[in-house]
Amino acid sequence: MKKFSSESVTKGHPDKIADQISDALLDSFLKEDPESKVAIETVVTKQIVIVLGEIKTLFKFDSEYIENVIKNVVKEIGYNKESENFCYQKISILNFIHEQSRELTKIVKNKGAGDQGLMFGYATKETDLFLPLNFLLARNLSLRLTEVREKQILPFLRPDGKTQITLVYDENNNPLYIDSIVVSTQHEENIEQEFLKKNILKYVIEPIINPVLINEKTNFFINPSKSFVIGGPAADTGLTGRKIIQDAYGGEVRHGGGCFSGKDASKVDRSGAYMARYLAKNIVAAGLCDKCEIQLSYIISFDKPVSLFINTFGTNKVPENLILETIEQNFDLTPQGIIKILNLKKPLFQITSREGHFGHNDNLFSWEKIDQVPLFSKLLKEQN
Repeated sequence: MKKFSSESVTKGHPDKIADQISDALLDSFLKEDPESKVAIETVVTKQIVIVLGEIKTLFKFDSEYIENVIKNVVKEIGYNKESENFCYQKISILNFIHEQSRELTKIVKNKGAGDQGLMFGYATKETDLFLPLNFLLARNLSLRLTEVREKQILPFLRPDGKTQITLVYDENNNPLYIDSIVVSTQHEENIEQEFLKKNILKYVIEPIINPVLINEKTNFFINPSKSFVIGGPAADTGLTGRKIIQDAYGGEVRHGGGCFSGKDASKVDRSGAYMARYLAKNIVAAGLCDKCEIQLSYIISFDKPVSLFINTFGTNKVPENLILETIEQNFDLTPQGIIKILNLKKPLFQITSREGHFGHNDNLFSWEKIDQVPLFSKLLKEQN
């Protein structure tokens, strides 16, 4: 037996606030000019938001516009109490956004990749959403924390929070039971810890965790550091791109290192990772393997990927080289080809930084669709 852990944070966590601001600004530019080129970083700290980065857009905006977008994000997240030293009414905003360099503009205009890099996509049959179970459970707990706060089920909760799941697996990597569940949540003053624990267990953990995964060995850690009144950017500085493992698949899966948030789809850090997920998910959904990892790699100014790699971890029903051939013959993996296939000029990215980039079956995100299953299923039929 072995243990493996994954974590998640709520949308009120400082790093996630930064991600959401970066993506909200990206969406605001794409809404007015779908050809906008955007790379925005955000820093949040006590009563201050700093935005930095480069853009190229036909949309005419001013500092007041930027400030309104940022304040609306902070308000929507739930930071609305002046006593907490980070609230939308009182934050100071420093804007250091400037125009994209002419050299990079020329590269992107010529349809080449805007940077070098490598991206991974992953899918597994372990869950219906094609995500690792430990990661999905941790994420669902953090989403539930936000839900019970916003729906006033537990009105004494505040936006900041973190969760962690440790699963025990057998020698064949099948999940056996949960070793530990960690939920740390910001809360209002004068909340008794036993009262908090009782309510988190009843309204957050029990609705999310299948009791089959719980046994006498399972440990529950609810606010193990006791009081958690001071949270959010008033307690910790947040920065765009510091939750890249949560934005992907948890620590079980390799990561290329580039973050997604604040970047338009001409940046292969984002579009390449989305395309790799799209391919991996459709390959697994078609029954070609139980889990699949796809890697894409690009060189700055070149349009086609320098490498395409697949790993099915020995679970493949058809040879991996045949799967690669099918990808190469049927998908345009240039940055512009990916943007066209996945329709990535729409302003939908703030949702990804709030609710997760992967693991959705509602057709909200094009890269989560399994509309290529018929194509990949042909390989199984040909093998038989």
